[in-house]
Amino acid sequence: MGDLTGRTALVTGASRGIGQAIAARLAAQGAVVIVHFGTDKDGATATVDAIGRAGGTALAVRAELGVDDDVETLFAGVEAGLAGRPLDILVNNAAAAPAGPLGVTTRTEFDHLFAVNVRAPYFIIQRALPLLRDGGRIVTISSVATRMANPSQTSFAMTKGAVETMSMTLANQLGVRGITVNAVAPGATRTATNGAVFETPGLAELIAGTTALDRLGGPDDVADVVAFLASDAARWITGQVIDASGGLFLGPRA
Repeated sequence: MGDLTGRTALVTGASRGIGQAIAARLAAQGAVVIVHFGTDKDGATATVDAIGRAGGTALAVRAELGVDDDVETLFAGVEAGLAGRPLDILVNNAAAAPAGPLGVTTRTEFDHLFAVNVRAPYFIIQRALPLLRDGGRIVTISSVATRMANPSQTSFAMTKGAVETMSMTLANQLGVRGITVNAVAPGATRTATNGAVFETPGLAELIAGTTALDRLGGPDDVADVVAFLASDAARWITGQVIDASGGLFLGPRA
């Protein structure tokens, strides 16, 4: 995987789960990583400390997304952390969880989903552009929920469909600066946060049985894909949604 020494990265929602793994992977490849968190200060501190113990460099920045002045709060910390350096890599990972099926999701929950999952990444990118160097990388985490019908995640899937369209459109706009813009779509990914969900009897086996690679994903499976897109090796890939689900629900395996 590509060397990111001397580059800077901002990873939103990096205090746990997939975001934490992405931050650790980018740092392991040499990037100085800004670890964003919303409420989980302990998790963000643990992420920064783990990166430091592994020989990397990271710092934490707090900003609750989906509220007034969220982007301004975030970038006050980001610019302080960059200390005049440009930003090389932006990973929009932070997201609100699915709120439920049609008829259950409230207007407040729906608006919150779109505020965190769509509005925040859009305006984070807008705010980051003056800082982002030519040839930089933007990666937004989507979901396989956009390519399959799951009634319990309708509003969530809508938000991820929006950021996929955003990524394609911005790739076309920003390509003249050599900036690539892509999305990564994980499937069922077991993390320390959601691990209890997969302890439901038979659930892990059911999902593995409908996955081409016959297992659940882990945070590192997604982080490696993001790190590839952030590297020079992915310089000719833009405007794409990269499925990082292990082949979830591709069709009958029989």
